[in-house]
Amino acid sequence: MKKYQDKSLSAQERAEALVAEMTLEEKASQLNYKAAAIPRLDIPSYNWWNEGLHGLARAGTATMFPQAIALAATFDEKTLHDVGEITSIETRAKYNMYSKLEDRDIYKGLTLWSPNINIFRDPRWGRGHETYGEDTFLTGKLGVAFVKGIQGDGSVMRAAACAKHYAVHSGPEGLRHSFDAKASMKDMEETYLPHFEALVKAGVEGVMGAYNRVNSEGACASDFLMGKLDEWGFDGYFVSDYRALEDFHTNHGLTGDVVESAALALKKGCHVCAGYVYEHVMTAYEKNLVTEEDITKAAIAAMRTRIRLGLFDDKTEYDDIPFSVISCKEHHEKSLDVARKSMVLLKNNGILPLDAKKYKTIGVIGPNADSRDALIGNYFGTADKYVTFLDGITEAFDGRVYYSWGCGLVKASYSGLALQDGDRYSEAVGTAEQSDVVILCVGLDANLEGEEGDAGNEFDSGDKFDLRLPQSQRTLIEKVLAVGKPTIIVIASGSSLNVEGDKADAIIQAWYPGARGGIALADILFGKVSPSGKLPLTFYEDSNLLPAFDDYATDGRTYRFIDLDKGNVLYPFGFGLTYSKVECTDISYNRGVAKVKVKNAGTVDTEDVVQIYIKDCKSKHAVKNHKLCGFARVYLKAGRDITVEIPIDSDAFTIVDDSGKRFIDSDNFILFAGTSQPDVLSQKLSGTGCVSVDVKL
Repeated sequence: MKKYQDKSLSAQERAEALVAEMTLEEKASQLNYKAAAIPRLDIPSYNWWNEGLHGLARAGTATMFPQAIALAATFDEKTLHDVGEITSIETRAKYNMYSKLEDRDIYKGLTLWSPNINIFRDPRWGRGHETYGEDTFLTGKLGVAFVKGIQGDGSVMRAAACAKHYAVHSGPEGLRHSFDAKASMKDMEETYLPHFEALVKAGVEGVMGAYNRVNSEGACASDFLMGKLDEWGFDGYFVSDYRALEDFHTNHGLTGDVVESAALALKKGCHVCAGYVYEHVMTAYEKNLVTEEDITKAAIAAMRTRIRLGLFDDKTEYDDIPFSVISCKEHHEKSLDVARKSMVLLKNNGILPLDAKKYKTIGVIGPNADSRDALIGNYFGTADKYVTFLDGITEAFDGRVYYSWGCGLVKASYSGLALQDGDRYSEAVGTAEQSDVVILCVGLDANLEGEEGDAGNEFDSGDKFDLRLPQSQRTLIEKVLAVGKPTIIVIASGSSLNVEGDKADAIIQAWYPGARGGIALADILFGKVSPSGKLPLTFYEDSNLLPAFDDYATDGRTYRFIDLDKGNVLYPFGFGLTYSKVECTDISYNRGVAKVKVKNAGTVDTEDVVQIYIKDCKSKHAVKNHKLCGFARVYLKAGRDITVEIPIDSDAFTIVDDSGKRFIDSDNFILFAGTSQPDVLSQKLSGTGCVSVDVKL
């Protein structure tokens, strides 16, 4: 047995022993995401690139969970852990199968480049639906749970998670290869870095750098950002975003050519290159731009991760995970459960839940009614069955269901030979007229909001121009609502929209709810379950009242820093209705734990989310409004109450000054507990208030 195969040694020791047996050229060959085989050492080739944002992606059939922003709307760490665990179990099952067939291609390895924990600071950003929303605390808690689910707690990692895109990255997509994101030290420590720190300290195996510069440094070769990783004790692998290192010389002007880019990234601490720049590492060595020690250090980091995954062991505890677990019934049920928990009821005048016995006909109208794209988001796997909104409603309702496409997401007409613009509007109006109640399914899909370079992005490289729906859908909504039938608007999107549905009787934010999203929607519409999702981001009325999209200063953005007096909030962060009335009736705090008494004062059993916010009453450096510092998903039968204990991290009491220093600067705080924020609009929309307690340190 060779030293690197000795399981009694640490992964670091084993990696050092393995790399010591390699030639310099062989070490360099391991730094590309398409790592070459080294036959003489019995090292097979390995492709680092795999995806698992909301289920194993791009690797064939797998369980498809709701998109990441929908996972965040559950406000539930256990849910994120379970999704991560199932994703990694299916990843191992696929890996076991592919490896036996000697298939080691892209999307078939164990290094998942997920989660995306960038802060969704501006609702126009197209990739925001890949994230956990606008709040760094929520993002950190959910991200840690997901990572632990992915990596497991076995003797080797089940799969390796990767926190991306480090850091200060959230659009504009069209500028990402040349953009220099400017952020103050206060904003860095207060908003853009804490969740990365949380994941690193929780043991995330990988960190992926962003395309853009950060305060003039390349994100994949930043002294500041790499220094933070060292400060936090990161000992995993660092990988560039795909072809990001090429931007050093082609767009950022940081280097003169590809060889200099390879040298800069390697010396700063980028271990693996997603792209082609590291094909020039040996040339950089020959030009004395890097040393053998630089190459060796990166190779050790890369091999250490592969050793932690058990890739050089004769046997691991995960080798026998069978192919049959992939997209199995149990995993389907979890996906459906998550979809139910994620949907957010934004408005309800009492029409919901629908009494199926009361209606003979239901009209299901809109471009997202029978759309698979409305279920999947991006970075998705292939489901073995898709249940659209139309499918789910038709299956759940015994009466007659009328369906009309109405219009496209962007285009008004269906037929290119139509003489009038909007050739299906009349059918939609007729359908509404013949229906007792209308379910109007509108919104977007990942062809409209997504990543720069994705095929089909109709807007600005995947970003949105504003928060309104495309004109075709605005016209459809206007025409259908004018009929005057009870109407429920269902929004499929991954971001904040203003659908201008004031005349609608109810509005449901369904996100991209996964393969069985139609079942989840029907379960909520007909009252099989009570909705319980909460918004992980602020829904604004008008993006023109926000700071410029390319301004990374946090002032005026998100619930922590927005000027509440401007009245630009449509639905607040943390908001979401249920079919009952859950309220917090008492709160106390002692030694890091908030005890909250919660009562279901309504008539329907329901889940809900208790939220704890903290307000620093003294420090001039405190956030403008308040900040989330604890949350817990609870289940309450009608008329019952419980007491829930929610830990409050010591960081909740800290502030960040202008230099980026974090410390406690006050002895006077207020803790608020409720099922929403403690602001006036949240309490008006939810019909319930918050309880509070003064805390003296």
